[in-house]
Amino acid sequence: MTENAPSIPETIVFDLAPKAGGPPYRIFLRVPPSVAPEAGWPALYLLDGNAVIGTAVEAIRVQADYPTGTGIRQAAIVAIGYPTDAAYDSVRRSWDMGPPPGKTYPPHAPDGPDVRTGGADDFLAFIEGELKPEIARRIPLDRARQALFGHSFGGLFVLHALFTRPEAFANWISISPAIWWEDAVVLGSETRFSGGTGTRVLLAAAEYEQALAPFHERLDDREQRRARYAANRVVDNAREMADRLGQRPEIEAEFVLFEGETHMSVLPVAVNRAIRFAFGPDAP
Repeated sequence: MTENAPSIPETIVFDLAPKAGGPPYRIFLRVPPSVAPEAGWPALYLLDGNAVIGTAVEAIRVQADYPTGTGIRQAAIVAIGYPTDAAYDSVRRSWDMGPPPGKTYPPHAPDGPDVRTGGADDFLAFIEGELKPEIARRIPLDRARQALFGHSFGGLFVLHALFTRPEAFANWISISPAIWWEDAVVLGSETRFSGGTGTRVLLAAAEYEQALAPFHERLDDREQRRARYAANRVVDNAREMADRLGQRPEIEAEFVLFEGETHMSVLPVAVNRAIRFAFGPDAP
């Protein structure tokens, strides 16, 4: 286990650096406490791993231990994060999850580095070519039953990955995707997307991503916030994407609106829904 990494039940923590060079990723691998099926474990890969691994592990532990009541089967969890105690590494995730060609933005903090986007293809190549083989070396995996989850910028990455490498995963979970980002560059990949047989896609958003929550109405920036929410169309964009994908005969797509949630409060709710989508009674 990586020194100073948090202790999470049933979870191995290790760092994995890309072979091409660059800083390592912190990988959180939840290993089910039972004998693997003959085909190997199904697996859910989670982006922003530092922020979601605790929620994901506890959600599957309490449900998979009671499958007749929950319908949830045991599975592996692979959370991809960064060597930090923070929930996010905003600079690295901007590069990793931003579709190409990308842009350069001012630093997030004084004296910080410029923020670059556009590295999504490199990140996806790392997941496919280096991370997946490393996970398969450690535990038996069912290659036909793997899912990818991302929220916000991660949700954008999930869509980009679906459109460019649809064979990479069977189940795709895109929560609150930033489809509007950089003039909706991801829609260009959608137009070139040829589809994938047996692909399942879950898109979702929170009620208060396109409308103000009651407490927002008391904030000084409520009008600016209202205008930004309206312009970004997070809910409508996700719903419309699900509708378009669902029109393809080879794709099973659905949209879920999480009522009463905001852009950040939706995260634990969405992680639990992702587990049901990937490992529940309706999953292959």
